[in-house]
Amino acid sequence: MNDTATNGDAKPEAEELVEIEEILQHLEDISFVAHRDTKEALPAIRPFGATVARRWIATARDLFFHDRESGKSFMRHSARLAEHMQTVELWLEQAARFKEWVNSNYALEGFMAQADRVYATWGEDGEREWAEIGLRWCARSLPDARAYFETDFEKLAGGRGIEGLRALIEPAETLFDERGLTLDAYLEGAPIARNLVGDQGLLSWARRGADLLKAGRSRGEAYFRLESDESLKLLLEALPGFRPRMHGRFLRLVLLAWLDADIPLADSSWKPGEGRPMLETDGRRLFMPAVMDSREEAIVATQHAAAHLAFDTYAQDDVQRLFERAGVEHPPLDDKSRFTWRPLFANYAERMFRFQVLFDLAEDLRVNACIATRIPNFLPRLVELAEQHERPEGAAAVYFDFALKAHQALLHGEEQDPRLTPMLEPDADVVTAWAVGETLFADEAFPEITIEERAEAYLPGLSLNQSLPVYPQRKRDGSLADFRDHEAHDEHKFEREKQEEQPQQAPEQAQKDPDADIQTPQQETSGTGGRIGTGIPQPAQVAKRAAPYVPRKDGIAYPEWDYREQRYISEWVNLYERVLDDENAELAASILADNRDTLKRLKRGLEMQRPQRLAPLRKQMDGDELDTEAVIDFIADKKAGLSPKAFIYRRRAVQHRDTSVLLLADMSTSIMARHPSGEGKIVDRVREGIMLFIEAIDKVGDPCAIAGFASKQRDQVNYYWLKDFNEGLDDTVRNRIAGISGRLASRMGAGIRHSLEAFKRSSSQRRLLLILSDGRPADYDDGGDQRYLHEDTRMAMKEAIDAGVHPFCITLDPSGSDYLPAIFGPGHYTIIDHVDELPRRLPEIYLRLRQ
Repeated sequence: MNDTATNGDAKPEAEELVEIEEILQHLEDISFVAHRDTKEALPAIRPFGATVARRWIATARDLFFHDRESGKSFMRHSARLAEHMQTVELWLEQAARFKEWVNSNYALEGFMAQADRVYATWGEDGEREWAEIGLRWCARSLPDARAYFETDFEKLAGGRGIEGLRALIEPAETLFDERGLTLDAYLEGAPIARNLVGDQGLLSWARRGADLLKAGRSRGEAYFRLESDESLKLLLEALPGFRPRMHGRFLRLVLLAWLDADIPLADSSWKPGEGRPMLETDGRRLFMPAVMDSREEAIVATQHAAAHLAFDTYAQDDVQRLFERAGVEHPPLDDKSRFTWRPLFANYAERMFRFQVLFDLAEDLRVNACIATRIPNFLPRLVELAEQHERPEGAAAVYFDFALKAHQALLHGEEQDPRLTPMLEPDADVVTAWAVGETLFADEAFPEITIEERAEAYLPGLSLNQSLPVYPQRKRDGSLADFRDHEAHDEHKFEREKQEEQPQQAPEQAQKDPDADIQTPQQETSGTGGRIGTGIPQPAQVAKRAAPYVPRKDGIAYPEWDYREQRYISEWVNLYERVLDDENAELAASILADNRDTLKRLKRGLEMQRPQRLAPLRKQMDGDELDTEAVIDFIADKKAGLSPKAFIYRRRAVQHRDTSVLLLADMSTSIMARHPSGEGKIVDRVREGIMLFIEAIDKVGDPCAIAGFASKQRDQVNYYWLKDFNEGLDDTVRNRIAGISGRLASRMGAGIRHSLEAFKRSSSQRRLLLILSDGRPADYDDGGDQRYLHEDTRMAMKEAIDAGVHPFCITLDPSGSDYLPAIFGPGHYTIIDHVDELPRRLPEIYLRLRQ
């Protein structure tokens, strides 16, 4: 088959062949690899005619001179494309257009790798449109074009051909022009989101993500990867089905009624697009997916998972025997003393998924036979679900049918497959299931199964028994009456005992909250007291699914870490951002006058941080002198046929230290306590310290912000701005600092998380978060469990470090060494024993950290 030349450049065949040889010789002189790859591909191109072959080899040469990697990709894939597409002109013209852009090799590689498959599936018109869409993205952004061409075209189309591709890409093109949305971020989750919200909802979903991406890259990327709560929440609202997390109380009552067990429920890590949602357990909790097909499946799944705990699937003695059978002396434990099943399946290598399904099938049959004696309607419900469930395709169908037949026989008292009868013996255990699994594994009637197909092989309500590491269990023999999370129970008991030992605060010692907008009657603010003012102990309202009140939702929602369930609780804290409206001009002037000498000394020390010397800046478009190395690189690129830009000069300029700082002050009630000397209050020293700090920093010129925080339970955390990054230091800011006062409790984790959002408005590479506190994190609804807010603050610290922010705590609490190392870690805190030292020490600490 011969392609017809379309550009009118056809020559006599002899001339074409001579030119081909000349180009080959030229390539041989330049690059051995280019010459070799061209000669290997050329025989597949020659059948299309000398003109096509000459145009092809000229394009290969030009691409190689433009970008070596582009030329290599073109040569390497050409033979396959010519063979599969039986044409050259189409993809030759498209590949030649990649010469318009520098560093387009990755996008070209993706194009060449898929063009023949697109052509075979969608035909010539479909391939042309697919390529044209990608080339338009090359003109916008090469990283986006790379993401487009490297993503499987069938995934982009969603099974709807070129129409599906258009529907997916159009929102990205619209939002790229409107809001600068990058395609590489969008494609992370768009194919899954489209399946859930449809074409009509895709633009709205993407627009929300574009806004988040503009506000903060990490937050926006997490949204498009479907890893953020806000993205998952939006998608789950559109996802049909039963939501176990909304019915956790009901499911726990089901277990309590049938198994006399109060088993904690937690959210699993499943998210849309990750296959069939399944329930998991770690031996202490049941992890529920966000959505299941129906209420009936959720009930079956909960009862079945609890039955595995009741009937000793994870019993330590049985698991020990199982590992000994497999030749492993002891079950390997992770850092939380949980064992993992993975070594058991190592001997099966790539066939491990086949054995896992068979092993689970046998163990599920044993456990379901046991629980059927306790819950009469369990088996009928399970079998009915399975019979109504759509039969899976491929290899999974064989396992699904086998499991369904076994449970139907169990339900109706019919004859069971002889290989499965050992599972129904009274002494059967998990070791018996392993032996039965080995017997079934020898039957070649069970086909090989992939990890993608594995989940579909299970009946509805059943799931992988080895998906999570598991805490070893004692033998229960069907009894879960005393089941509880022993670790959490012991911690709560210790906290309750400590709480009972603490004396209650007398009413006359209570302090009036000066912040009128959060004034409430005393009975509504009762809590653990501690250092945060009034209150009598009450049960914690932390991380409970059946909380007795509905939190306000008109603020900014933040997650909070619950160490008891080892997970984040999404949208748990409600934060209100406002500018501090309490000002005291007279006190501000007095503070500055009283500390005039100290301020002068601090300013002199900080002004020494100003850069004085000129530093050379290389590879500039203009400057004072030529940059020799840059000139050499420029000439070399020109000789190689490239078109480099003339960044060949050097110039000298003052380089400033790129540092921004946010001072976050704890404004809880405790700062209103009397000064140890009896003169004034602690808040007086806090005001002086912050005032001297901002006056000194202003002389250095570093971007600086000041904020305070206070809380009244999780649904009302107040974040007060005294000075934002974009504000200058003026009398208004000084008056706000002088107006600082104590306001109830200190939920520090929420304050830290909101500060991280504020840092996104600062472009500085080095960012410091200074936390000024006078005691441990505490709030009225922590139920006396000090560790709860300690652990949440520790996780907020980790989030700050992950976000590139350096956090540092300055505390006035002499007992800070008891808890600060566990919360902030070594090197991230300091203790000021004498409150009077704060005004002098605060700027000095910043000076040291800045270096």
